[in-house]
Amino acid sequence: MTAMARAENKAQAGGTARLVASLARALREHQGFTQPEVGRMTGYTASAISAMETCAQPASDKMLLALEREIGLGLGIFEEARTFIRLDKYPPQFKNFALMEAEAVTLSSYQTYVIDGLFQTANYARALIGGGFPKLPDAKLDELVEARIARRTLFDRDPGAMIELILDETALRRPFGSWEIHQEQLRSLAEDAERDNVSVQVVSLERGLKGSHAGAHGNMVLVETKEHHHVVYLEIEDQSLLVSEPPIVAQLAHRYAKIRTQALSPEDSLSLIHKLAGEERT
Repeated sequence: MTAMARAENKAQAGGTARLVASLARALREHQGFTQPEVGRMTGYTASAISAMETCAQPASDKMLLALEREIGLGLGIFEEARTFIRLDKYPPQFKNFALMEAEAVTLSSYQTYVIDGLFQTANYARALIGGGFPKLPDAKLDELVEARIARRTLFDRDPGAMIELILDETALRRPFGSWEIHQEQLRSLAEDAERDNVSVQVVSLERGLKGSHAGAHGNMVLVETKEHHHVVYLEIEDQSLLVSEPPIVAQLAHRYAKIRTQALSPEDSLSLIHKLAGEERT
């Protein structure tokens, strides 16, 4: 990492990253360990531990687990910090939704352009985020990809969440990075679709020829929160909106329900995903 990138990270470090850095330093010194010693214990270099303690490179999820194991004293501090460190890494417009998503009882997503971020592979996410504009520094790209992939813990959370994804067929046919990355993503999507708590459906390219296409207004994510409130998350051009007014939420929920009825069945959708994943491109 360049000196400029380190300085930028220090300046932009969120409150959680700064608190974790201070606690890690205090716990390390309390137990009489040097940075090189903690590095050897956790599998990192002394410079990586130093970068974490100065916020030049905030702790990764993997590092937090190692710190909890080696110097956490059973307090659970670093384990608890994982969620909030992850929130610090998300774009500002996504932060309010991210914690809600992680604790959701049910999550129902309709996406028209790309595979929903919750279902993305690391390679697909990297190609998608890295190919955007304006171009991001490598360190920031790594951070965003890691944060996006960390969202996948929702699939295996206990108690589990019910997750539903409806994709426009165009999202299944639009590659990012390479055809190999695209096919890897489709295979991963197919595997996720076979989870007991997941349903994936596809809206056919030909839906608009049937006189009605309820999904023409664009993406939405419906969430039932842990308090059993219902909200809708909308995002376009890096701007987001959380809708909680019951009449509007109800209208969007009815539209989503109509999209579901117009989509292929889960079985036919999975067959289409497998078919597209197996297509060879030149």
